[in-house]
Amino acid sequence: MTAAPPGQDALRGLAEFNGRPADAARRALLDCCSAARWADDLVAGRPYRSAASLLRRSDRAVAALPQAGLAAALDGHPRIGDRAAAGRRWSGPEQAGVAAADPAALRALADGNQAYEQRFGHIYLVCAAGRTAAELLAVLRARLANDPATEWEVVRCELQKINRIRLAALLGGSA
Repeated sequence: MTAAPPGQDALRGLAEFNGRPADAARRALLDCCSAARWADDLVAGRPYRSAASLLRRSDRAVAALPQAGLAAALDGHPRIGDRAAAGRRWSGPEQAGVAAADPAALRALADGNQAYEQRFGHIYLVCAAGRTAAELLAVLRARLANDPATEWEVVRCELQKINRIRLAALLGGSA
């Protein structure tokens, strides 16, 4: 058996996604991002001609989310550095760079998460893929200087990145 040509798995994944019943497609999307409005928008856009068109639709759907929709998306994400994230389908691999962190770094992340949540009233969302605990902590500390409106826009951009990675994986491709 030979390997599929590059991109072929993603094309098969896109055809499978397009062919799912709407409720099954919605469930798969809600597994990626818990914002119902985002998932509904993506289901409504089917069939997609390419993975790129799905990713563009995702970006537009996140851009259109009101603050309540962004908050709903945050409900599906664990705190950065939370050991419980290791067992979650998406968050575990995304936070792999934190898994090997020493106890002092994990404590600093926990303290940073607490300070962030006190300042903004929601969890710290960041695209953690490929980043170390030290990098994520530095980003968190820098973002503490944001005003709330700016921070919501940063959260929106980070959610777009995370959703792109997860959708690409859902389709069987890479980010």
